[in-house]
Amino acid sequence: MEIYAKGMGFEQLNEAVRRCKEQEIVIRGCGGQRFIACAGEGRRIDVYGVAGNGAGAYMESGVLNIFGNAQDALADTMNGGEIYVFGRCGDAAGYAMRGGEVFVRGDAGYRVGVHMKEYGKHIPALIVGGRAGCFLGEYLAGGIIAVLDLQNTGAPLGEEAARGMHGGRIYVRGEAGVPLPDCVTAREADGEDMCLLLPYLEKFCAAFGGDAKKLAAEKFTLITPAPSNGVKRLYVSN
Repeated sequence: MEIYAKGMGFEQLNEAVRRCKEQEIVIRGCGGQRFIACAGEGRRIDVYGVAGNGAGAYMESGVLNIFGNAQDALADTMNGGEIYVFGRCGDAAGYAMRGGEVFVRGDAGYRVGVHMKEYGKHIPALIVGGRAGCFLGEYLAGGIIAVLDLQNTGAPLGEEAARGMHGGRIYVRGEAGVPLPDCVTAREADGEDMCLLLPYLEKFCAAFGGDAKKLAAEKFTLITPAPSNGVKRLYVSN
């Protein structure tokens, strides 16, 4: 099914998507309508244009392809499925993600991956092909974030990266390039570390182009919580 979204309000567009019985939906002429694929399950949705705030929020399964840019709060509290953004995304992408995978070809805005967490086999992943803004991985509790800086700017991260981080992993191609807080440690990723990242690089390259193995052979910095991390004491384990 194809939906031409120009001139439609976000409620009208999302109601049309909900009523559709088909497993594959194409949305053309998208102009910032919010909450596309919110709580979506099991379907493929291809969006041409700009996806508005909250695209893929609470998504359970399926695939969301955005052939353009995504605005703020992409994949907010996402539980499962895959999101591919062929442009860039705005602020607060992946906030409180609990599962699923997000791949962004270009840059990402501020506060990406804040409060991401994992449980058992549910390990969220957020891969950014360009740069990420300030406060990347703030209060990160679990999951995997990778910033590839494929344009080789030499400045992959903004200030205050990993502030309050107490779980999970942040991979940065090359050097972090910014001061990091005392609650984390940074070292060069070894072969075992890169084996964990490789499947995500393969998906990234399959969607956007590139050689995943060649990319994985480059130098990456791995940021993880420090052994003496005191931030974790502020949270209740469950």
